[in-house]
Amino acid sequence: MDKWSLMTIAVLLGLTVRWTVSLGSYSGAGKPPMYGDYEAQRHWQEVTYNLPINQWYFNTSDNNLQYWGLDYPPLTAYHSLLCACIAKLINPDWIGLHTSRGYESQPHKLFMRATVFIADLLVYIPAVIMYCCYLKETSTKKKVSTALCVLLYPGLILIDHGHFQYNSVSLGFALWGVLFLSNNWDLLGSVAFCLAINYKQMELYHSLPFFCYLLGKCFKRGLTGKGLVLLIKIAVTVVAAFAMCWLPFCTEAEQILQVLRRLFAIDRGLFEDKVANIWCSLSVLIKIKNIISPQTQLKLSFAFTFLSLLPACIKLTLQPSLRGFKFALVSCALSFFLFSFQVHEKSVLLVSLPVCLIINEIPFMATWFLLVSTFSMLPLLLKDGLLLAYIGTTLAFLTVCTASFSIFEKTSAEDLQLKSFSLSIWGYIPWLKPFPKIVKSLFLVSITLMGVLSLISATLNPPQKLPDLFPIFVSVVSCLHFLIFLMYFNIVLLWDSRNSRNQKKTN
Repeated sequence: MDKWSLMTIAVLLGLTVRWTVSLGSYSGAGKPPMYGDYEAQRHWQEVTYNLPINQWYFNTSDNNLQYWGLDYPPLTAYHSLLCACIAKLINPDWIGLHTSRGYESQPHKLFMRATVFIADLLVYIPAVIMYCCYLKETSTKKKVSTALCVLLYPGLILIDHGHFQYNSVSLGFALWGVLFLSNNWDLLGSVAFCLAINYKQMELYHSLPFFCYLLGKCFKRGLTGKGLVLLIKIAVTVVAAFAMCWLPFCTEAEQILQVLRRLFAIDRGLFEDKVANIWCSLSVLIKIKNIISPQTQLKLSFAFTFLSLLPACIKLTLQPSLRGFKFALVSCALSFFLFSFQVHEKSVLLVSLPVCLIINEIPFMATWFLLVSTFSMLPLLLKDGLLLAYIGTTLAFLTVCTASFSIFEKTSAEDLQLKSFSLSIWGYIPWLKPFPKIVKSLFLVSITLMGVLSLISATLNPPQKLPDLFPIFVSVVSCLHFLIFLMYFNIVLLWDSRNSRNQKKTN
């Protein structure tokens, strides 16, 4: 079969898994008064359809912001309005002002699931296929394998088609941005990423690598010649893209300020639930929220985030390359996830997307990370009744990655792209020379630990005095993994001589 036939089969497999997961439960089903993210998305359709645009983000008698108030950028609101217009044609009761609160029915569930499905088909899946088709110096088999593994990544499937969200839209726009930059279509890449940020503000996790990569290209072309022209074009494009998205809210300054207050609500605290980042893990020993003021927490998280992502950003600016760009996306997003303010457990998807993009380069470590990222959301998935879906999609993903890339045969220092680093330290740490065996052993220990914790969390009740014991274990174990991965990805990026060799290709 040719490439497109194989890609079609990969897409059909991805769609089949998505639809199967969507047949199960969703966030907050039958759990008043707040229900869950499913109700949040439905409520935003209700609000955007029935209220004038200047009331969407304001607290009024018809728009109680304490009940799933809109807190995402304008493109999410426009998407909600579009879905609401279609819902109105099918059944007006689904979006009736006030009367539709907590609405649940099988036809409505089918409609809502279909909106996520269509969003995947229109934005995310085409971006994945096109990205894999444009991979350079890669065989057809490897391109198809990469596409299949990305489409079967369980974390995104479980959150979007199980829990219920539209992460594939913002991630899809970001992926289109990466694809355009990979083909030197810098202005289109800038527009695509602006759309991503204006759909979900968490896409700021990816903003610095986009900025540094494009700035580095301008520097290399010379800021007194072609580089300056490119910089001006990019700046004008970004301003125009943001202006188009925000135009209906630009009638008065208070409108813009209120939207920004909703997008960056610092009063929500340092973290929510049991997220697998450093602040939640440290709070097991030190109650950070109780001993440090919110303003100090904000400054502390900013400092740690900035310092942790600084090396990758400097490297990318001084030596811009597409490969370095993708690894910087991983490193910076992971730094934001581990150290920034107001992190949700689902934000790990912002790290997982760029990891998916390099699964063909470092299949062993990428597969390992993607398994851990899915495991880190286990408490949320169990709360939503997605245990079977979690087990099924995780095993399917691991099987496909193992069969496609023979990941257990790709554990040498060279396969993990640590050759230059390992040569520099082996003289000081000789016991690291049997590197492949060590890595395989650590992987098996990791998988076993995640399996045991998953089994315990699903089958046992925690002690009454420690109701959050199992979620905390999951968070801490995942966080330790992520810290190690952060060091690994930074080492690969900073010690890689190929980035500098590839600069000429970028220019």
